[in-house]
Amino acid sequence: MAKRATSSTSKIFVLDTSVILYDHHSIMNFEEHDIVIPITVLEELDQFKKGNDTKNFESREFIRLLDKLSEDQMIQNWTPLNGKNKGSFKIMMNPENKLNANEIFGEEKNDHKILNAALSLKQTETNRKVILVSKDINLRLKAKSLDIAAEDYETGKIKNISEIENTGKGIIDNLDNEIIDDLYEKGSLTGAKVFGKRRKNLPENNTFYILKGLESNASILAFYHAAQNDFSKISKTKAYNIGPKNAEQAFALNAILDPNIKLMTIQGVAGTGKTLLALAGALEQRKDYKQIFLARPIVPLSNKDIGYLPGDIKSKLNPYMEPLWDNLKFIQNQYQETDKEYQRINDMINQEKLVIQPLAYIRGRSLSNIFFIVDEAQNLTPHEVKTIITRAGENTKIIFTGDVFQIDTPYLDSQSNGLSYLIDRVRKHPLYAHIKLEKGERSELANLANDLL
Repeated sequence: MAKRATSSTSKIFVLDTSVILYDHHSIMNFEEHDIVIPITVLEELDQFKKGNDTKNFESREFIRLLDKLSEDQMIQNWTPLNGKNKGSFKIMMNPENKLNANEIFGEEKNDHKILNAALSLKQTETNRKVILVSKDINLRLKAKSLDIAAEDYETGKIKNISEIENTGKGIIDNLDNEIIDDLYEKGSLTGAKVFGKRRKNLPENNTFYILKGLESNASILAFYHAAQNDFSKISKTKAYNIGPKNAEQAFALNAILDPNIKLMTIQGVAGTGKTLLALAGALEQRKDYKQIFLARPIVPLSNKDIGYLPGDIKSKLNPYMEPLWDNLKFIQNQYQETDKEYQRINDMINQEKLVIQPLAYIRGRSLSNIFFIVDEAQNLTPHEVKTIITRAGENTKIIFTGDVFQIDTPYLDSQSNGLSYLIDRVRKHPLYAHIKLEKGERSELANLANDLL
């Protein structure tokens, strides 16, 4: 195929492996601009194609997509991307440049080969802007040091993190005390009565509120149902002997126990009670579900797979699942060993009514009649979150907990992780509720660390 005729306004984007492992469909998201895949990226993807993790799925799907797009064409030449107003793509072999990133940085690495591809394009495509796209911050910095434009992959990224920070709760003050009294007495009120003259700006979200009257001591906790446009009173009830210690925890426990809320997110720093409340609420509703699933993403230490750890699969996973066991043991210890509630938890584990497992085994399953808690969800990609939710069958409830500012996974940040993405995308749906827990309740010592260190 001849060299593609292009306008000087179209750009060439060079994709790093990290972008493809984040979103295998990324090649289709650059509008009319052209895409270059260095051959080194294909070599790296070949190493990821086997396995059950999302990165393995993304690798396989991208390879299939590339095969479908290329058909019988030679992909080292420009090949059109399918779709209206789409550019073209090609695979770029390892070039020889006057500038060599391996020599400049004193080490031969795959990242440097990808930089060399961008350098070569910049020398040959002098009338077009060449941009390296990578989720790897360090690679972007290296690119900029070589005078190569570099960007993060922005698709699916939350533009303004402060918007989701304020999702889920609010305060309405200066209400007539009669409204507060009515809600206490009746348990529910119409949205129009509570909002009054403010009803022109009715929220679209399910939202938790602290309603305050004109008198300083008149207040009540309430939940606004957007679909029904009404308020219901929130009581500080306990779940499996775990009670809320502040207003936000009362909000969270209310949504956990609400059968009309099928999807929920709980955001908060360590020690605010996210996982504990979710687990206690699940145990309280054990009769309503066939099983309780607890899962968290495995983030290997030093980027080593769990296969490096000794023992069988259970032994390998235990270090990653210990925080879930800790919360379960804390709930169990609210009772004496002779109490039936204490023994019931042991029975649920032995009978696999309560299962702690990694997320890698979720793909392909249909989860019906399940109460599903996903801990540390900020370490998931948006695609992983979508995969989990699409597994939900009838009478399944899913709760995602995490802290969007405590990311342990490479190539994710507060704006691109799955938890932030989920909050942003579904916050107006009637099946969904969100709450941010502000106050640490683990201990005074833990609060000291969060506040001062």
